[in-house]
Amino acid sequence: MSTIQRLALILTIIGAINWGLVGFFQFDLVASIFGGQDSAISRIVYGLVGLAGLINLGLLFAPSQEREEASQTNPTR
Repeated sequence: MSTIQRLALILTIIGAINWGLVGFFQFDLVASIFGGQDSAISRIVYGLVGLAGLINLGLLFAPSQEREEASQTNPTR
């Protein structure tokens, strides 16, 4: 996993936690830290989380390393 993918995964996890807080407690952590949903920094964070989600879509469709290794040791798979 590349550094970009790791950063994207961290941002996606942050976004998931934030959405969980919004869903369960109606509390937007990102907005409360950065001065509301309309602040420039909050919008940047929301945008980065969205881009991270798109980057992680690539991980969903990438072949897993386990399957690649298994197919190399046993070519019939």
